[in-house]
Amino acid sequence: MNNTGILKAICLSEKRGLPKTPAASAVLKADWGIEGDAHAGKWHRQISLLPEEQIKEFNSRGAQVSPGAFGENLIVSGFDLKALPPGTRLEIGPCLLEITQTGKQCHHHCAVYQRMGDCIMPREGVFARVIRGGLLKPGDPVRVLETGSREQANRSFRAAVITMSDRGSRGERQDESGPYIAKVLSEAGYEVAETVLVPDDESRIREELIRLSDTVGADLIITTGGTGLAPRDVTPEATLAVATRNVPGIAEAIRAESLKFTKRAMLSRAVSVIRNRTLIVNLPGSRKAVSECLEVILDTLSHGLGILTEREGECGRS
Repeated sequence: MNNTGILKAICLSEKRGLPKTPAASAVLKADWGIEGDAHAGKWHRQISLLPEEQIKEFNSRGAQVSPGAFGENLIVSGFDLKALPPGTRLEIGPCLLEITQTGKQCHHHCAVYQRMGDCIMPREGVFARVIRGGLLKPGDPVRVLETGSREQANRSFRAAVITMSDRGSRGERQDESGPYIAKVLSEAGYEVAETVLVPDDESRIREELIRLSDTVGADLIITTGGTGLAPRDVTPEATLAVATRNVPGIAEAIRAESLKFTKRAMLSRAVSVIRNRTLIVNLPGSRKAVSECLEVILDTLSHGLGILTEREGECGRS
């Protein structure tokens, strides 16, 4: 794949929900976005990007859309943006962006969709956060940083946390385990992209696991709850359904260590798997058990994630 391109246009809007208008330049602020743009802020979709080639193809069908019509901030040419996985870093002029999401579910169809019956932003657009700010102008070079580069290797691992609880999702019980996991991961240097609370519904759990791994680009997903013998405990089934490879040792190590505290640990059906380049680990639902499990695995996870994401090589004991 070509790793270089050109920034063709910069588009801004002061209010959300409106098409953006072209600008001669823009100032990007680290961990914020484009100054003066409505989508800037401390979140993971600070800047949106679209490839010029796809806009031209869409216009060839009679769309006649202008830059910014899809709500995109930056239009670039030279490569297929949606082929770049979350976590990829783009150097644009003096600025550094990190892709945080590919595509976006469209809940309210825009004016372009209403007119054409189609919109390319949900499938061709990507979203990013600003790592290094600066002044951008159309014509600035765009470079995709290779996996294994210093800039890529230095980024934090991205994590997500899912709590499975029927009562919690109905507001009948406060979720203590999910926020605790997020806190521990943050203190360990992870970037916690999302924390999610869902009912014990297998299809819903599968959807969240797929979204967080494929769209949000989490390197690590920790789940809590739904690993026991109750009929509604379906987290292991949902996890195995989305897996591409098994990593049984993590779940086995957790059970072995937990048996030192309670014989009931043998009743856990928790699994640990890989989905493409995301590691998924099931933990129990109780706050105390979660704490004990994290103590077992946390120190070793970073090495496994380094190998999975190709930041470091395999090592063996001699």
